[in-house]
Amino acid sequence: MTITTEQSDWFSATFAMMVDNVEQVVLGKRHVIELAFTAMVSEGHLLLEDYPGTGKTSLARAMSQTVQGVSTRIQFTPDLLPGDVTGITVYDQKTGEFEFHSGPIFANVVLADEINRASPKTQSALLEAMEEGNVTIDGVTRSTGVPFLVIATQNPIEQAGTYRLPEAQLDRFMMKASLGYPDLASTIRILEGTADVRHELAPVITPQALVSMSDIARGVFVNPLVYDYIGRLVEATRDARQVRMGVSVRGARALTKAAKTWAVAHGRTFVTPDDVKALADQVLAHRMVLDPEAEFDGVTASAVIGQILLDVVPPSRSDLA
Repeated sequence: MTITTEQSDWFSATFAMMVDNVEQVVLGKRHVIELAFTAMVSEGHLLLEDYPGTGKTSLARAMSQTVQGVSTRIQFTPDLLPGDVTGITVYDQKTGEFEFHSGPIFANVVLADEINRASPKTQSALLEAMEEGNVTIDGVTRSTGVPFLVIATQNPIEQAGTYRLPEAQLDRFMMKASLGYPDLASTIRILEGTADVRHELAPVITPQALVSMSDIARGVFVNPLVYDYIGRLVEATRDARQVRMGVSVRGARALTKAAKTWAVAHGRTFVTPDDVKALADQVLAHRMVLDPEAEFDGVTASAVIGQILLDVVPPSRSDLA
């Protein structure tokens, strides 16, 4: 299916309205907001590695209000159990039947705060929900809802008492980004509006319309040469001497889906190499495992991706014409 110019124009206008709406609450972070909505429309999830107090909860709440959805927040701790995330069945003595009490995973935007503080068993409770959009409890499969976005956070500094996210779980996140501290101008605006920090946003789009946006994004045209470019980028991560484990096929598919959404969000019906470059770091870097010696030398996954983008030659405009 190839999308029309009218569909592309509606998508880009709606996407901009959604981002503008959230930016009323999360000031000065337009690029991260765009990444978050790109992950949502692409049916992916977002990992934020950030410091406390940078607006992660505000971002999740504002996104859910924008799409007329429900947001929940899970504070991960070492004693958190899988049932605390997914929900449990409780025996009702009056009716003589088991009744299901849903957990916070049943929402449109779920903020999993400090996910690396929970045990691996509890972390794994998110896997089925993130991959399939379903949760199976006592043999019964229940849908989490549509749209469904998990925004997980972890503190990059304090590592005492944490459980490192395994590569299999990191691979479930479409993107990894960082909100970071706001600039001075945004900080002043935040301070001036301190009395209105819980500002309720008016919805911009319905959940059903967001599903239509996902359908449109899937129909964005990708030239075979762009597919080849993505494949060569992924292969280069596996061949890099500083890398012990490169990007999987799931990572290549995630980059393709995200690039489609990014392209139509910027008013195009086709993907360009620049769309791939714009998202390569956020989509690919967290999926790589560096060689211990490279890490000791201060090499980062983002630096490796940056070098790969310089080394791998993208298709030219004349080739794509």
